[in-house]
Amino acid sequence: MEFIDYYKILGVDKSANNDDIKKAYRKLARKHHPDVNPGDKTAKETFQRINEANEVLSDPAKRAKYDKYGKDWMHAEEFENARQQRAQYGGQQQWTGGTGRTGGGSFGEEDFSEFFSSMFGGESFGQRGRQVKFRGQDFNAELHLDLQDVVTTQKQTLTVNGKNIRITIPAGVENGQTIKIAGHGGPGVNGGPNGDLYITFQIKPHPVFRREKQNLHRDVQLDLYTAVLGGEIEVETMNGKVKVKVNPETQNDTKVKLTGKGFPVYRKEGQYGDLFVTYKIKIPGNLSEKERELFKQLSNLRRDGK
Repeated sequence: MEFIDYYKILGVDKSANNDDIKKAYRKLARKHHPDVNPGDKTAKETFQRINEANEVLSDPAKRAKYDKYGKDWMHAEEFENARQQRAQYGGQQQWTGGTGRTGGGSFGEEDFSEFFSSMFGGESFGQRGRQVKFRGQDFNAELHLDLQDVVTTQKQTLTVNGKNIRITIPAGVENGQTIKIAGHGGPGVNGGPNGDLYITFQIKPHPVFRREKQNLHRDVQLDLYTAVLGGEIEVETMNGKVKVKVNPETQNDTKVKLTGKGFPVYRKEGQYGDLFVTYKIKIPGNLSEKERELFKQLSNLRRDGK
């Protein structure tokens, strides 16, 4: 297996922390995503390498194995087991490699690659015909959506590692939430199971609605006359317009709750949060002389009433 420098792929140093790796991955994934580079075959291959590098370096356990064992990091546990067996026999152990070589001596670091060559050749420590099954790598991907996209349950087809995968996106999924698609990661070795695909949802901010889990918040402009006299207005929700009664003498920044007009609750069909509306009273502009005179009269009435 050829050595792949995952640090070089992400453009980070070996001393990089998890935040550095995460930032580098997101930047490169956005740049080289196949959807952003249609028809560019190299972008697709680069995107796959970026996912693979992130999958290893973002996992502390996998990263430690990679730093220690390089290209053979996926088989580190088998090597450690072999070292433990060697230790049990006082550092002297008989072994037979794929080259047919047999000898008495310690099983050292220099024999690491040869050990795995013999194991995958069907022989390991004198047990012929044995083949060890290894689980494939897990893949990580991001799916960027608008808030409107997750108001209802929908299906999308993704291209991952050259394969089209049709997934169901449940209504109410949250920004940053990750779901697992079993068996759609890297292929297993020697008939081992495939890895899994982990998809993280990145939901763009909405220009009108602010989301807090299943509840929504929005501002609504209210004209001065309706605020003073009361009345009825139409308010846009994520599922269409609704009529709302406005009480007389409503003050600026008054907040009202529209029960059940919020966001769908994740994995709970038919359940919704609430929509909180904050009134922003709009002062009329470009007043005519007659309007100014009427406001003066109102002002005088208020003073005289006191």
